[in-house]
Amino acid sequence: MPKKLGASLFPLAVVFVVALMVIPVPTVLLDVLLACNLGLAILMLLASLNVSKALDLSAFPSLLLIATLFRLGLNVSTSRLILAEGDAGEVIEAFGSFVIGGSLVVGLVVFFILVVIQFVVITNGATRVAEVAARFTLDAMPGKQMAIDADLNAGVIDDVEARHRRNEVTAEADFYGAMDGASKFVKGDAIAAIVITAVNLIGGLLVGVIQRDQAIGEAVQTYSLLTVGDGLISQIPALLVSISSGLIITRAASADDLGSDVTSQFARQHKALRMGGLAMMAFAVAPGIPKLPFLIVGGSAWLLGRRLGNEAEAMEREMLDLPVVAEIDEDPNSPAELNRALRIEPLSLELAVDLVDLVDPAANGDLLDRVQALRRKLVEELGIVIPPVRTRDNVELELGTYLVRIHGVEVATGHAPAGRLLVIADDLSVFPGPEVFEPVFGLPAKWIGPEHRASAEAMGATVVDRASVVTTHLAEIAREHAPQLLSRQDVKALVELVREHDGAVVEDLAACGVSLAETQQVLHQLLAEQVPIRDLTRILEVISERARVTRDTELVVEAVRQQLGPTICASRANNGHLAVITLDPLVEQGLLGALQRNETGSFLALDPETAARVGRALAGQLRDAEQHGHEPVLVCAPSLRPAMRNFVSRVVPHMPVLSYDELADHLIIDDLGAVTLDQSNV
Repeated sequence: MPKKLGASLFPLAVVFVVALMVIPVPTVLLDVLLACNLGLAILMLLASLNVSKALDLSAFPSLLLIATLFRLGLNVSTSRLILAEGDAGEVIEAFGSFVIGGSLVVGLVVFFILVVIQFVVITNGATRVAEVAARFTLDAMPGKQMAIDADLNAGVIDDVEARHRRNEVTAEADFYGAMDGASKFVKGDAIAAIVITAVNLIGGLLVGVIQRDQAIGEAVQTYSLLTVGDGLISQIPALLVSISSGLIITRAASADDLGSDVTSQFARQHKALRMGGLAMMAFAVAPGIPKLPFLIVGGSAWLLGRRLGNEAEAMEREMLDLPVVAEIDEDPNSPAELNRALRIEPLSLELAVDLVDLVDPAANGDLLDRVQALRRKLVEELGIVIPPVRTRDNVELELGTYLVRIHGVEVATGHAPAGRLLVIADDLSVFPGPEVFEPVFGLPAKWIGPEHRASAEAMGATVVDRASVVTTHLAEIAREHAPQLLSRQDVKALVELVREHDGAVVEDLAACGVSLAETQQVLHQLLAEQVPIRDLTRILEVISERARVTRDTELVVEAVRQQLGPTICASRANNGHLAVITLDPLVEQGLLGALQRNETGSFLALDPETAARVGRALAGQLRDAEQHGHEPVLVCAPSLRPAMRNFVSRVVPHMPVLSYDELADHLIIDDLGAVTLDQSNV
């Protein structure tokens, strides 16, 4: 209901504001509209005080424009009534006589003081803050987007949360850009108020003396007081709206409203309150200074600081008096502990002693939660459930170091210094400290202190916390070693899941005599090339079908890949386009001539010189494609693909190799060129 009401109310309000500038308004209605103007300004001020972040009032720039136009429309109506009838209603008359005491000089002084406060102090400050906020927010957008992508790739957040955060970043940039423009309206409104008041003063004097034959004193008394009253009733709401815009722009994101934040934060400064109270009371000793006001203010501040300090000390004592539950350690020589020591964890993460805070909830450590999210992410991405990550401390590790093991073997190590943040930027020279390399993509980076975070984000750099660095590195290791993490027991569990909804497929697989070991070999080969196995039903169908013809794992894998071709291509495509590199027909024919097989599979029997030339040509084609922003795949004949993949894995390990039979019809193929063996490759 409120949404429908607002959809029809605001267009009518805008039309009414425009009509207000043209159509004469009776004084009774004008009094109501002036009261509405003051009430709207108060509501905007209260709303700006109660928001926890600026985006909670994302419609504020438009509302600011409407309020300014409404106020200017009222100025036109009141000016028309003052000059035409010498009467602008009871509200303006009250402000002209009661508020300023009927004195023109007092009224003008108060009016111009309000204008100076609004124009020089609040509006100029808010405008400058809006300009800086808009520029910094826009500059920081790429870094924030990259940080969201890093969290998404690490499994910390899902697609829905990532989409929400991206929309929030975009909305934040749009909001501060709109506030930068809307603040110009407020600034123009303050200038217009001065011009309108001056015009009304001069115009009223001329109308009273020339048209109405009034004495100069009577004309001044009538029109000037009405003009000043009109200026005040217009300027007070304008001041409130300016304060509202300043509060909105300068509001930092928080969980509470402004009043709660100020109260809670100053409550922690009880020592400052006591010292300030003593300083205020010390002023009372100075000769000539009235003692009572300073003693009252200083004594109140000292008493408040003392009370807050006592409450803080009592809270600390309660925390210290909490009972500590002692952990009962297992006997290291007990059979259970000895058996546990014999077991080698499939995947383990070891942390140096200064990184233990990453897994300590008391220190806001969320690494374990991120690892759990990572496991869910890999289920969606690869179709396997990686084993639980055994996380423990290792006193032998160098400070700030972590270690990842697969089946007890060290596969990767990294650094995440305590109290530091990793910054990735085009120009790292502006940041202190030695240059390092980001562990996953090998990008140049630096570890900086938290005090440099705001400036780094303002420059558009990507700033990543330690937990994200460790989680992203762990995710890349899990993807790279996915075949080693898929155990026979995991394969059995996956097959049982298929049995629940496609029992015939599993029965057919058993009828063909396909063992779990053979199924595991096929899945290992697929995972080794980053092919997801989520569509396990179709994979098992192809395995059982090919098992009637051959038990050669390589041939079965190629048959499965052809069946999963659209899925494989979709994972490598970008916006419906698949960038490919092909082999020159002569090169491909020569490689087919060098194709051989043994018990381990296909391979290319090339002499060292030819192998080096092919490798250099392939690396050159890939380098040219990446310089143009492409992530290509190599496409070759189906019979050549397994051997070519084995060859490419030693030259450019991360380049996928597809066969022509795997290309999907729904994608647009972008041919980036062919690998040739010209003289430049010699």
